[in-house]
Amino acid sequence: MDRRELLGVLGAGAAGLVAFGGSAARAGAQSDEHEEHIKIIGHCALVCNEAAHHCLEELKKGGPHAAHHVKSHEAAMDCQAFCVLAATMSARRSPMAKYAHAACAEACGDCAAACAGQDAKIMTECAEACLACEKICKSMSVAAH
Repeated sequence: MDRRELLGVLGAGAAGLVAFGGSAARAGAQSDEHEEHIKIIGHCALVCNEAAHHCLEELKKGGPHAAHHVKSHEAAMDCQAFCVLAATMSARRSPMAKYAHAACAEACGDCAAACAGQDAKIMTECAEACLACEKICKSMSVAAH
């Protein structure tokens, strides 16, 4: 995922990511690792949006699994919102980013559980992206900022 795609996923609230991309603070392995973490979180947001769209399309069709699609849709939409917050705060190196990462990790865990075990490829991808994001956000929530 390149910077333009990430900005598209994260929306207008992530204007700080543009500054982050050209910042002098990017020097060294620590900055490369920080940017990689933000990419993982951004990827999770993207996949959650795609999963939410899939669930919405399935709900339009009707059928016996509507309650499951509603739960997955809500989880994916909410998880995406937490990812956007965590990535935005991390990109601007906010001292409060650790709180956003802790909440994002919880949301990702819940979303992974809601999306797991479904037949659609995007739902499997969502569960996998959420688990990866949960792991990164847990580590970032305890890291010093």
